[in-house]
Amino acid sequence: MNFNLAEIKKRAEENYKRVVFIDGVLGAQNSMISLKSNLSRLKSRVFVMRGRRPYACGYESYRRIQLQEYLCKEIPDGTLPDHWGLWLDERAVEYPWFFSRLPRTPGRLLDAGSALNHDYVLAHEKLRNKTISIFTLAPESESYCDRGISYVYGDLRESCYRDNYFDWIVSISTLEHVGMDNTLFFTRDSSKKESDPESHLRAVAELRRVLKASGVLYLTLPFGRAQSHGWLQIFDIRMVEKLQEIFRPASSRAAYFKYTDSGWQISSPDECREARYFDPSKGGTIRTDFAAAEAIVCLELVK
Repeated sequence: MNFNLAEIKKRAEENYKRVVFIDGVLGAQNSMISLKSNLSRLKSRVFVMRGRRPYACGYESYRRIQLQEYLCKEIPDGTLPDHWGLWLDERAVEYPWFFSRLPRTPGRLLDAGSALNHDYVLAHEKLRNKTISIFTLAPESESYCDRGISYVYGDLRESCYRDNYFDWIVSISTLEHVGMDNTLFFTRDSSKKESDPESHLRAVAELRRVLKASGVLYLTLPFGRAQSHGWLQIFDIRMVEKLQEIFRPASSRAAYFKYTDSGWQISSPDECREARYFDPSKGGTIRTDFAAAEAIVCLELVK
């Protein structure tokens, strides 16, 4: 057998260069990830040192770090520990409420509204064996197709999925935007500047259609005194009851949470009935705490 030593040496050198290049790229990527992580922690500390003012410098970094911890917490019965989600919006209770109820079994999951579309949320252990579809109004800055996530953009009142397709559907703080003016924060499409608040009921009927029999819809909404902010609306008990009439659940459970001086707490419809929504788009005085919704309702509806 003849060996061309020069050719072998040349190929070995080329392979070595490739390995060195790949190691350099991976090293640079890891360094960038580490840099971003350290910068996020620094911004979070700035937010804390400056008094935790809502929308102040570092809030988003602080929120992300804190929510990663709350993702793994279980919602206990009775009362929440003091300072649960203090200075955080309703995701501090919505995420743990949802994940504490989602089964570990494999199946199809629809995220109606893209509240799960964050790397640290999609990394949750209960999502690893799920086939996940995200249906939302318009493309967002981040997507995770490399994780097998399917994205569809459109109107929740008229989806593209076949009947009885999903095992579970989660819609976190989304229905309050359906039929409202979505051009303020979510899209530049002028056709989405609407004023048809009752049309969220069509979205409820559509979600029921694509959910399997015995499937579960996990739904959260801002709750309190009924009010329209133009780009979202607050649901009162009458509106929640009407929504359930449209869905016609075989069984249902409701949980209410209210933001207090000591953080989020388990509550009741009566205690939350006057709750309002802090709307940053309206300007005015900045609150000294932070909760976009002062109260929420979390519904677990079985088809």
